[in-house]
Amino acid sequence: MAKTRTRGRPLNGWLVVDKPSGMTSTDVVNRVRRRLDARKVGHGGTLDPLATGLLPLAFGEATKTVAYVMDGDKTYRFTVRWGQATDSDDAEGAVIAERPERPTRAAIEATLPRFVGEIEQVPPAYSAIKVEGQRAYDLAREGEAPQLKARIVRVDRFELIDLPDPDHGVFEVDCGKGTYMRSLARDLGEALGCLGHIAQLRRLAVGPFTEEDAISLDTLEANADSARPEELLLPVETALDDIPALALTEAEASRLKSGQALSMLARSSAERIRHLEPGDIVCAMSGGKPVAISRFEAGELRPIRVINL
Repeated sequence: MAKTRTRGRPLNGWLVVDKPSGMTSTDVVNRVRRRLDARKVGHGGTLDPLATGLLPLAFGEATKTVAYVMDGDKTYRFTVRWGQATDSDDAEGAVIAERPERPTRAAIEATLPRFVGEIEQVPPAYSAIKVEGQRAYDLAREGEAPQLKARIVRVDRFELIDLPDPDHGVFEVDCGKGTYMRSLARDLGEALGCLGHIAQLRRLAVGPFTEEDAISLDTLEANADSARPEELLLPVETALDDIPALALTEAEASRLKSGQALSMLARSSAERIRHLEPGDIVCAMSGGKPVAISRFEAGELRPIRVINL
C-alpha cells in the first residue's frame, strides 16, 4: 500500500531494496521514505520479517504500476528445517509437532514433482488473507485457528539445491502470484513424513526485477547524501517490461491523458496495432515516457491508469 504525505519530494520511479531479515516490509518503506524525503511510496509485494531479498519500492506515479509487479513471476531460495512443524510454518513460530525421521536425497527428488505445476495449496495460518473480514494472522495471534481454503497456485520449478546436513535442505522455486513458500515447506515435510518449516527465506527475483537491480539499506543511506534521489530510481515503466509498448504522437497522448478513448482504426495506425488482440493491455508511450496503461478494445485504446510524468 502506498503512503502519501503532503510534503516531501515528488519522486517517480522504482527502487529495489535488498531487505534484511528482522524488518517488516512496512519498516523498510518508512525508513526509505524518510531517508529520501519522498512524498509517496509503496511496495510491490510483502516479505515476511524473517525473509531477505528483493522488495521493490514504488515512488509517486510508479505506484500505479504496482499491480504488474505483484502479478509477476517470482523466484525464491529457502532452507527447510526437517523434523519440526511450527504454528507459523517458519522459524518464528512455536514448535507444535516433532518427528525423528529425516528424508534422503532420493526421497526428496522423487517427491518434488508433486508440487510442480498448478497445485492446491492452503495458505499459512499467519497470512494476510481475510477470513470473514479479519486477517488470518490476527485470528491466529488471538489463539483462533483460521479455516483457510485451499487455492490453486502455480509452481514452475521446485529444485533441491543442497542438503548441508541431515536437518536441513536448501531449495529454489520459480512460481506465480500468491504461492506461499512456507506452505510449500510445510507440505513437502508432511509428504516426506518428517515435517518441516522454513528456517531461511530469500526472494531472488520479482516481476522484472533481479538481484542486479537491488541496493542494500546501508548502501542506500550511504549514497543518499551524495546522489540526487532521482539518480537512484529506475524508470516507472520498468515495471511494465512484460506488456507491449505503443508509441503515440503528442496529440494522441494528450487525448489519452485526458481520459478519452483513442481510435486506432485509421490506416496510419495499422502497423502499430497489427500485433494487438482485443483485450490486450499496452503501455502507451510518448516522447520516451509512459502516458497510460491502456486496454485495446473495439479498435480503440482505452486508458486504465493515466501516468503523469
